[in-house]
Amino acid sequence: MAGCDRAPAGQEPGAVQKALALLEAVAQLGAGVTAREISRHSGIPPATAYRLLNLLVADGYLVRIADLSGFALGRRTRELAGAAVNDPEPLPAPGVVDELRTHVRFGIFVASYAHGRVRFVDRDPDHELPDEGTIRMHLHASAIGKLLLAQRPELAPTALRPVTARTITHPDTLAAELGAIRETGVAREVDEARLGRSALAVPVRDGARRVIGCLVAIGRTGRIAVDDAGLVRMLRAYADRAGA
Repeated sequence: MAGCDRAPAGQEPGAVQKALALLEAVAQLGAGVTAREISRHSGIPPATAYRLLNLLVADGYLVRIADLSGFALGRRTRELAGAAVNDPEPLPAPGVVDELRTHVRFGIFVASYAHGRVRFVDRDPDHELPDEGTIRMHLHASAIGKLLLAQRPELAPTALRPVTARTITHPDTLAAELGAIRETGVAREVDEARLGRSALAVPVRDGARRVIGCLVAIGRTGRIAVDDAGLVRMLRAYADRAGA
């Protein structure tokens, strides 16, 4: 397209808008999001989305992740966004999260809630989290998302899509759980975003005690006890240090 100064013809303006919508979907849903998830999130038909995604990859605006299962923002998109000013994210103090990881046998992650979106700002190098896009897209299905929805209930989708057979799909049930999360400051998940996986999340707060993210323990169902009071105390202690 470089060096071409003719006016767009035919359906080109619409194609540009769709390409930008696809880029925005990848930015919101995060690295590893699949073409099907991007199509659903953007409202663009799958055939059109697949064609434009391939063009964006060819031009360097998107890249395919290593196992080819999804997409991530490419170099050219990151360069365009380089001058943007973002809200501060809860980057943990050096060594705090690594120290916590030495005390547990499951994955420890830190997520940010900047702009009302989930962003992973510290990933556990020893524990893979293959479905980050699912967590970002279906907030009601994960401990990370439910903790955000407890603070921002207006972000809850109108239709609660089942990700697994254990996902909450009734609005009243979700509302009751979000109320309990606001009261206790702890969000739990058992087989709701992925069968065989459970999680326990506690808030990370800034100096004004606003919830800006979360510290979450993720592991196999049965291996991590989401009702373990000792684990909750440990996560809260480290979350306070991470926020500081």
